[in-house]
Amino acid sequence: MSNSEQETKLVVITGMSGAGKTVAVQSFEDLGYYCVDNLPPALLPKFLELMKDSRNNIRNVALVMDLRGREFFDSLFEALDILGEEDWLNEHILFLDAKDEALVTRYKETRRTHPLATEGLPLNGITQERKILDELRGRAQRIIDTTSLKPRELREKILKAYTEKKQEIFSVNMVSFGYKYGIPIDADLLFDVRFLPNPHYVPHMQPLTGLSPEVSSYVFKWSDTAKFNDKVLDLLQFMLPQYKKEGKSQLVVGIGCTGGQHRSVAIAEYFAKQLSSNYITHVSHRDIDKRKGH
Repeated sequence: MSNSEQETKLVVITGMSGAGKTVAVQSFEDLGYYCVDNLPPALLPKFLELMKDSRNNIRNVALVMDLRGREFFDSLFEALDILGEEDWLNEHILFLDAKDEALVTRYKETRRTHPLATEGLPLNGITQERKILDELRGRAQRIIDTTSLKPRELREKILKAYTEKKQEIFSVNMVSFGYKYGIPIDADLLFDVRFLPNPHYVPHMQPLTGLSPEVSSYVFKWSDTAKFNDKVLDLLQFMLPQYKKEGKSQLVVGIGCTGGQHRSVAIAEYFAKQLSSNYITHVSHRDIDKRKGH
C-alpha cells in the first residue's frame, strides 16, 4: 500500500439474534459508515473487490453478518479468514451478546420466532445459536453485552467506541467484581483474589469496603498479597505494550473476590495506581454496594 493510499476500515457486526444488531448498524450509519445489512458470507469476496476498486471513496464500511444455520456459519469463518489476508483492510469484529433471559423476553415482546427455532421455543434456538457462535465470539475484538442496555444506551456506547480520534489513546480499565454476581462479560483479563484472607470475617470490617484505609491495610499486610501483586504487575507490564502494539485502544482487567466489596476493590485500586505513571487508567467497582442493596 503506497503512502498516498489510506487503509479502509471494515467492521463486521455479528452476535446473538436479538442482541441489537439493527441498532448497531444504524449507529454506524450515523458515524458515516457505508453499511450493508445481512450480507451473505459467500458474497464477501466479490464485495471486497468492489471496495478495493472504490477505496478512494469508501473509507469506513460496516457489515452485518448474521447466523441462519450451520452451513452459513462455516461460510462465515471462511469469509473472516479472507478478511485477514487483505493488507489494505483494517478489519474489526463487533460481537453483540445478551443473557438468555433478556433474549427470550425480547422475542416475546416482538412476537418474532428465533431463526434456529421457527417451530419451537425461542430458548431452544438461543441455546443452539450460542453454542455455534462460541468460537466466533472468541475472535471478536470487541464484545458488548446489551442485557441491561436500552437502544439509546447501546447507540451511545457504539458512537463513543468508534468515533475516530486524531490520536489513538490506550487506556487500562481496572474493574473489581464479585464472583457471586458473575464475571464481567467485557473483561479481557481476569484475576481471582479469593485465596487471600477475607476482611469480611473481621466483624467491624464487614460494612466497610476496600476503599477504607483499614480494609486496605488488612488486605496488603499478608505476604501472599505482596507476592501476588508483584507477579501480576510484572505480567501486566509485559503484556500491556503488546496489546497496545496489536492495536487495542483499551484493556479491561477484572479483579474478582467473593462479593466484590473488600479484597478486589483494594487490589484494583492498587494496580491502577501502579500503572498510572505509564498509562491512562480508570477504576470502577461493579459490585461494591451490592451487599447493601444499592
